[in-house]
Amino acid sequence: MSAAGKLLTVNLGVERTGPWTSNGRSGIDKQPVPGPVMARAGGLDGDLIVNTKAHGGVDKAVYAFAREDAGFWERELGRTVAPGNVGENFSTVGVDVTHAEIGERWRIGGAVFEVIRPRKPCRVFAGFWDVPDLVERFIAHGAPGAYLRVLTEGEVSPGDPVEVVERPGHGVTVNLMLRAITTEPELLPLMLTAPQMLPKIQDRARRWLAAQQDRHAYVGKEQ
Repeated sequence: MSAAGKLLTVNLGVERTGPWTSNGRSGIDKQPVPGPVMARAGGLDGDLIVNTKAHGGVDKAVYAFAREDAGFWERELGRTVAPGNVGENFSTVGVDVTHAEIGERWRIGGAVFEVIRPRKPCRVFAGFWDVPDLVERFIAHGAPGAYLRVLTEGEVSPGDPVEVVERPGHGVTVNLMLRAITTEPELLPLMLTAPQMLPKIQDRARRWLAAQQDRHAYVGKEQ
């Protein structure tokens, strides 16, 4: 496949403190660096991750967000949203992050990444932006950016092309997964059609289906 776009910036976390943080400090504020930066299975070298229970690790190694989607928030809030201000490590241009499929693979610089899940916003994000209802608005907008796994470790730099090297074809996108795990649980069964889906989300889908079957069985007995 051909290049879908490119990295505008590579952003690493710097320490921020405030009452809105979960541990008295946070690495949600990412700042562009000149690069190159080494991408490893656990994340980018030099990236500050404070709350390791909620961020970082193999399934949240790198967070990508499209500058086109940042533009929406600039218009919505009437202020500048600079690269890294969404908490993203990769600020992309020309990449449809929202409709990337779970399991889609990107080659960037010397590394290969796998789209694995949407970013689910939290109160720290809302506090960092000082927008109390940001979580609800961010979910409703449906363009959350994507967490990436690092399949092949290597260096990445600002300006590197983002090449989509594999697209699974099952149609379960970042947007669809966000909706399923937040506001539209009826979409959860679709998560079972994506082999690359996180096992805990597939388990959640099976539990939802089982609950629906039990409910229908109970209704049937009552009639």
